[in-house]
Amino acid sequence: MVDVQIDPSSSVPLYEQVAAEVRRALANGECKPGERLPPARDLAAILGVNRNTVLHALRELRDEGVLEFSRGRGVSVSATPTTRVALVDRVHDLVAFAREHGYARDELVSLVQQLA
Repeated sequence: MVDVQIDPSSSVPLYEQVAAEVRRALANGECKPGERLPPARDLAAILGVNRNTVLHALRELRDEGVLEFSRGRGVSVSATPTTRVALVDRVHDLVAFAREHGYARDELVSLVQQLA
């Protein structure tokens, strides 16, 4: 993961920044479907954050279907279509943009439902 951009002074939570860095690495082809990620401890050292922050980000990505957790095998990249990764990345950008401009979660959800 080259060109890491984690900003502790940002209003965006660290785990969301970590998840965005992993998404970026996936989008850039640094990891391929089926490939295992380094252990959370190593990712934390690379990104300069706490291991629990990395674990939180990895769980978010698992819930999005981007990663798979396997007991004894670690964390690997799912065979997820690139479009899903791109969509999730754009949704995260939208949420961050809405937060920066003072929109509450309910307001954002309502707006998306109106447009969908």
